[in-house]
This record gives sequence, C-alpha cells and structure tokens, in this order.
Amino acid sequence: MNSSTPLANMKVYKEVIRDDIVPLSARHHDRNTSEPISFFLSNLEELFSWKPTNQDAFNVAVVPVAKRHPPIESQRPKTLVCHDMMGGYLDDRFIQGSGAQQPYVFYHWQHIDIFVYFSHHMFTLPPVCWTNAAHKHGVCVLGTFITEWDNGAKMCESFLAGEESTYHAVADQMVRLAEYYKFDGWLINIENVLSPVAVSNMLLFLTYLKEQLHKRIPGGMVLWYDSIIHEGELKWQNELNDKNRNFFDVCDGIFTNYNWTEEHLQRMTEEPRRTDIYVGVDIFARGEVVGGKFDTVKSLEMIRQYGLSAALFAPGWVYECLEKEQFLQNQDKFWSLLESQLPIHSLCLLPICSSFCLGYGKKRYSFGEEEDSGPWFNLSAQEVQPIFSEVQPKDGKGGRVKSQICQEVAWHGGSSLLIEGSLPSGIDGVTVRLFSLHVPAPPKLLLALVYKMENSSNVAVSLELSTQDAKSCNVDSINALSVESMVQTLQPLTEPPLPVAETQQNHKHGWEQRYYEVHLSDCYINSLSMRFSQLTPQEEEETFTCRIGEIRVLDFSHPPSLPVQPTDLSLSHVRWLQNEETNQLFVSLTLHWSHSMENIRHFRVFCRGVTCRLPPPSRPPPPSRPHLLGLAHACVYRVVDLEVPDPCPSSHGQIEFAVQPISKEGFEPVPPLWGQLVLDYVKETQTEV
Repeated sequence: MNSSTPLANMKVYKEVIRDDIVPLSARHHDRNTSEPISFFLSNLEELFSWKPTNQDAFNVAVVPVAKRHPPIESQRPKTLVCHDMMGGYLDDRFIQGSGAQQPYVFYHWQHIDIFVYFSHHMFTLPPVCWTNAAHKHGVCVLGTFITEWDNGAKMCESFLAGEESTYHAVADQMVRLAEYYKFDGWLINIENVLSPVAVSNMLLFLTYLKEQLHKRIPGGMVLWYDSIIHEGELKWQNELNDKNRNFFDVCDGIFTNYNWTEEHLQRMTEEPRRTDIYVGVDIFARGEVVGGKFDTVKSLEMIRQYGLSAALFAPGWVYECLEKEQFLQNQDKFWSLLESQLPIHSLCLLPICSSFCLGYGKKRYSFGEEEDSGPWFNLSAQEVQPIFSEVQPKDGKGGRVKSQICQEVAWHGGSSLLIEGSLPSGIDGVTVRLFSLHVPAPPKLLLALVYKMENSSNVAVSLELSTQDAKSCNVDSINALSVESMVQTLQPLTEPPLPVAETQQNHKHGWEQRYYEVHLSDCYINSLSMRFSQLTPQEEEETFTCRIGEIRVLDFSHPPSLPVQPTDLSLSHVRWLQNEETNQLFVSLTLHWSHSMENIRHFRVFCRGVTCRLPPPSRPPPPSRPHLLGLAHACVYRVVDLEVPDPCPSSHGQIEFAVQPISKEGFEPVPPLWGQLVLDYVKETQTEV
C-alpha cells in the first residue's frame, strides 16, 4: 500500500513495511534475488502465450543498429559469429550486470557483420546486453529457432502439418518478439525429419516469416541452417546444392554445416547469391574439418578464395578451453590471426565517444577515480571498440607500436587502451590507427582526448585525422580508403571550449586532457590515429607506454546541450526483507522514469543515505553524499536488497533516489537536473505522522 505526494519538487512515495511479497514474474526476474534477467521460450505454448508486460521493459534493447560502411546489403563476403557457450544464459542473463570476475566478452565487432545467439532452447531470445553491444558497432543480432530429435519432429508437425493460420501465427509471434525486444531476426535450425506436408509448409512458413520480418524490422533477416533436405530427411550437405536450395531461395541466406572440403566450395562459386552463403567453421575443430582453433585462418582463406561468406561457430573456444587468466591475450591472438581475411568496417555517424570499456572490469572508474572496488560485468556498458593494431618495423627500419585493452586502470568504466611502442633513433615517429571512419565532415569538429604517458617524458603525443575529398568518396564504394587521403596533425586548444569547460574535471592520477577544434568542408573523415614522436632526438631507441582513457569526436557545428531532466519518476514492486539473525532490513524496488534515449549513453542511479525523519518541530538531518547504485541502460532500474535501517521510534525512514542522464557526447548534468524521488517508509504497527 503506498501513496505519492509532491514535496520540495520531489515525488514522495509512502510505504508501510509489510511481510507480504509483491509478485514478480519468474520469467523476468531471478528467483533468488529478484534481479531482472533475460530469458528464452521453451515450446510453442510459451510462444503463443507471450505478450509484453510492464516487466519486459528491462529486456528491450535501446541501441539501434549503428550505420557502418560498407553496409551489410553490399555484395561482398560477410562474416557471422554464432555464439554458443555452455547452454547459454550465463552471467549475460543478468540485465543489470553481475559480479563475475572472469566473464566471456566479445569486442572485435569491427570485423563481423552478424551475431547469432545460439542455445538449444526452442526460441532463443538474445540477452539484451548482447543486442546493445552489437548494435553500438553496427552489427545485427539474430535469435535462434531450433527443433531437435523426436520431440522436435512432433513440435514441427504440430504447426506445419495443419492449417496456414497455425504456421502464420508462429511466424507472427516470432516477428513480434524481434520487433518488441529490438533484435534483427532469426536463424532457423531444424534438426529433425519432416513429413512431406511439413516440408511443403515449411517453405511457406519461411516465405511468410521473411516477408513479415522485412516489413516490420528494417534490415531484418532470416537465415536457414543446412540440416534437412527437400524431402524432409535430416542430412547435412555442407554446401548449397539442389537438395537444400529450396530453403535458401526463400531465406536471406544459408549457414552451412562444418564438414566441407574445397570441392564443396568450388561447386558454389557460380552461385549469383554466393555472398549469402555462410560457410560454417567450427572453431572447436570437431570432426573432419578444415582449420579451427588457432588454425581457423586456413578455413577463412579457402572460403574467401571462392568469394563466400563465413559463419564462425563458437569462437568462445578461446575462453572455454584455454586459461581464463589469459583470455584477453588469447582472444586478441585468435582475431589477429584472421585479420587478413576480415575487412574492417567503418563507423559512419557522430558522435564517437569511447573510454574503451569492454563491459567488465576489476573495478569501476569515473573520471579516473575508483568508484566501485569490486569486479563487475555488464555488456550493455561496453563502449565502441577501437582497431587493435600492431605495427612492426619493415626491413629492420621504423618504429614499433601495439595497442591492447588494459584493465589495471581506467578513466571511465573498467578499462583503458594501452599503447606500447619504441622509437629508434633517426625516425620521425610512429602512428597507430584507432578508428576507421566514413563520416561526412561537419563544418566544425571537436575532438577530446584523455591520456597519460607512463615512462617517457621525451615522447610527444598528437592526434591525426585523415580526410578524403567528398567527390572521390563514393559512399557505396568498398575501396574508398584506396583513394588518396589527406592527413591532418591536430594542434590542441589552450583551454576547453564551452560547454565542455563547464563539465571539466580536475587532472588526477597523471591523466591529461586535450581538446582539438577542426574546421572542415566538402570531405569525409576516414580515420582517427595517434602519433608518437620524440621531442628531442635521441641516439638510443626510446620506448614508451601511453594509456588512452577516452576519445570523443563531436559535431560542434552547434554546441551540444546537457541532457534534460528525467521526468515521471515512479516506483513499483517494493519488497521488504528482514534478516532473522542480524535483524537487518532490506528493500528491493523498481524505479521507472521518462526520458528520450536518442542521445543517451546511460543513466547513473544514486541513493542518498537513509535517514529518520522525526515529527515537527525536529530539524531535518544533514544531507549525505549520493551513493552510486549502478548504471541503467533503459528508463528502468531494479534496486536489489538495499540495506536500510529500521525506522526510528515514532518516525519515518526516508531514502532519496536520483537518476543522472549521461549524454552520448559524455556530458553529465549537475544534481539540479537529475530526476529525484523519495521513499518514505514506516513500520506497519506505527502510526503515520
């Protein structure tokens, strides 16, 4: 039982502490903690009964698919990653994150086009954190519809052997799921025999599913897995041929089985839609396969030789089978071995802001200060990832430089970009590319850099911007970067411009902040790089270590404004718990608010101490410092097991919650522009004052 009244420009909710439990959907919340979780659907009954409720808000992705170049529609070989790990829905199911110390993360998004979340549940819905992270990098995300064994055969017959309305209803629900949760389509994997009637209707089902998906979801996609053949027999072909072409013809592509040989690839070279053929590569190298593990490049080289796309199945092998402590190094090694066969995609829209956070860390940092000392994991917090480069001297000449993620210290989030290199005597410097871009240049550009040098005072750091004349830069050209570009070495401003200066933080822990203003016209921005050079020429080779805490590239033609204040704050699903041994009181509740997500990076959710409010004429308690509860990536946040004291005798307890919006440009409004709400609570036996 509660009520709300305005008090000092805040909404005040009055709650009586009760033992009765407010019901929460077990599908949407962890049974033990009430944390919001991502979920799957196990059968047709669950599919047909699904409809969105107010508890589904946590699972809706808020990041649209970023524009990138070349687009996925271009006729070029593409790369799909199919994520299959230990049954799925591990720590990634916790929407607000977990305290996992060594979770699996993926961050080489610039090399891939499609991400499939795979499990053996009938309807695998991608956890929202994966959709947010992939979309941030312009990668589309597919769920999986799978049927297997005898039970799968019965399930297929139940909706494919009957009326058109039945399989239309299945397709309609699958489209609604993708549309509501904001993922981009489905991989269809039928691993059981089908009757002749079911095969015939399967083609009609796929045709209708693709038609509706394309109509409702821009860029929507239906892929078919190479399993059954035109007669309904379960018989993997390891290629596209006349036995499975009928399924390919009504889908956006086919994902082949893994036991192919070069002869299979040769037979597909004349296929007009050959870039819609995703040749399966099992990274675990199970069975008779080409490549796999750290030899996966052998598979890719052969696939690309015939102009085909590739589907990399379970690249989490580097996590599952190798040392967890060496995961980042092994992940970087795996993808670096494939770079020659994986073209880099370019980002196409501003702003570009990144603190290089992977979505997990040993600690959480804000402006270089430690704000949470424990391990954390939340892929929705992953920021746009750079190009990971390693430049080696050619013919024994030139400098060396390598970039990689480091979690020892950060400016924001859980990691920074570590750049290590050496400058031999007699060279001008060495350059490392950070981002590949394909952005129409605005008239005025602002770049912000946060960095620190760790072991050399004789190395100069500068930003380089590569631009290309707009007339020679065909937006649809895959080879745009082959046109000669102009490199501009930027000079920093003596002081930050407004409104940046208004949110400027003090230099701490050796971090330096620089700002660059650039005026451009009639050109495209191709890349952003960092250059390292010696301030004073040295006879000996000079090594250096630089950490980049954050880079922001902003359209400053019209200076950006701070985010507006969140409105309509409310709370629901309040649950009280008192520990019988310690008598400690806990509260869990869901906060809701309204705010446009168009220019939001995330929200920071705070609570301000828990105090007792005595009846008048007592003086109010002094204000306490806000305590960060966590980050929200949608306009909803579940507060779980917050410790609060019992209300003082003859008084109320009071908790103040605040929501701070952070813009994509990185601007953070001060407390008067935060959304605020107060929970005023009293024991059931007390009389309200």
